[in-house]
Amino acid sequence: QITTVSGNEFLLQSDIDFLILDWFHAIKNAIDRLPKEQRITSRNLEFKLRRSSSIELLNNLDTESKEPKPEHRKSLIFRLNYSASDTNDRNRVKSRLKKFISRRPSLKTLQEKGLIKDQIFGSHLHLVCEHEKSTVPRFVRLCIEAVERRGLDVDGIYRVSGNLATIQKLRFVVNQEEKLNLDDSQWEDIHVVTGALKMFFRELPEPLFPYCFFEQFVEAIKIPDNATRIKSVRNLVKKLPRPNYDTMKILFEHLQKIAAKESVNLMSTQSLGIVFGPTLLRPEKETGNMAVHMLYQNQIVELMLSEYSKIFGSEED
Repeated sequence: QITTVSGNEFLLQSDIDFLILDWFHAIKNAIDRLPKEQRITSRNLEFKLRRSSSIELLNNLDTESKEPKPEHRKSLIFRLNYSASDTNDRNRVKSRLKKFISRRPSLKTLQEKGLIKDQIFGSHLHLVCEHEKSTVPRFVRLCIEAVERRGLDVDGIYRVSGNLATIQKLRFVVNQEEKLNLDDSQWEDIHVVTGALKMFFRELPEPLFPYCFFEQFVEAIKIPDNATRIKSVRNLVKKLPRPNYDTMKILFEHLQKIAAKESVNLMSTQSLGIVFGPTLLRPEKETGNMAVHMLYQNQIVELMLSEYSKIFGSEED
């Protein structure tokens, strides 16, 4: 899965491992061949807003304004145009803005008053669960229920991308409103629902498989003996924090139902592994083994789907 600077997402999929590696190296080589200046410009296109540094930005206005700028270039920050004789007025306005910003209520205060709601997307899993007093985020349950009502037979479910603008709209609604009806006509495209669910897991600050478990899962999937490999993965799953375990269990149970309809929706356990592998588990720091890690990520998800009952079942099973 590739996300460009402009926000476009592309999913390249194949069941042939060496072909995936060829794609990876081709894309990496293309990026490496980009002019250095072009790559820097692309990064600068990202408009960063920092909640805690508004006063610092005001202080930097003077130094930024001294840098020569082409006449045709328009500043991203609004400019107050004053003549040379209005310097005092400018300083007075800037001083008032600083005072206003320094007196603004804290984020915590605004949240306590209900003016700003806790975010669902981009928050740690355990914080979402603590806020909702559950071990599985409500949004995850709602998405799974919606897909199982009207998406099990849809060709390419979870593989096909929904409209990104509509997905972002759904993301905004989830973050702002407590009540959500996924059967509303504006979410009738089931690929929007699956896209939002994948985005939720992708935007977790720490993935569903915590960083500290990544290498352990990779080592487990390398075990040659199948029974020992399953037992090792099962033991690791049992050690996960409760929100991670419960959310993982309900998600994989749902994906099992998707795979059971493979003859209709064309989504096998291997296809689901390719889609969800990089989304659910990733190393904290990317290394040169990215392509190899991707194969292991896919294989871990595929194994947990194929052996769901052995991994998530009771000890007696």
